[in-house]
Order: sequence, then C-alpha cells, then structure tokens
Amino acid sequence: MNVTHEVSLLVEEIKRLGSKNADGQTSVKFGVLFDDDRCANIFEALVGTLRAAKRKKVVTFQGELLLQGVHDNVEIVLLQE
Repeated sequence: MNVTHEVSLLVEEIKRLGSKNADGQTSVKFGVLFDDDRCANIFEALVGTLRAAKRKKVVTFQGELLLQGVHDNVEIVLLQE
C-alpha cells in the first residue's frame, strides 16, 4: 500500500470512530483507534501511518510518537475531512 492510500483509510477510520470536538473538528483518542479490530486489520503500522498523516498535516496530536498504553488518552484531531 502507498502512504497516500493508507492516510485516506486512516481519515475514514477517524471519521467512523471519532466525534466532533468543541471546535467542530473530528477527533478520536489513540487508544480507541489502536484497540479497534477493523483498524488492526487495515493498518500494519498504525503509528507509522499516523506520523505520515501528521507530516502531511492531515491530523494533529501531541508529541511525535504514540505508544499503546502510555498515550491511549491522546486526542488525534482530523484537520482535513
């Protein structure tokens, strides 16, 4: 899979699992995304896809690298829908 395709799949999964925040942007917690069975089947390297999406300014989140458990409550905010 190419990166652009994976990022577009990520956007769809964030829309599916997320909800609108106070600013009207869709957001989801990393733990919700990481623990979802469908996401686990789609993304071989979810963290890598998230980093690529952040570099492309499609999503934003605190920090550089998200780790399961430690960063489960970090909000991932969709910048482009």
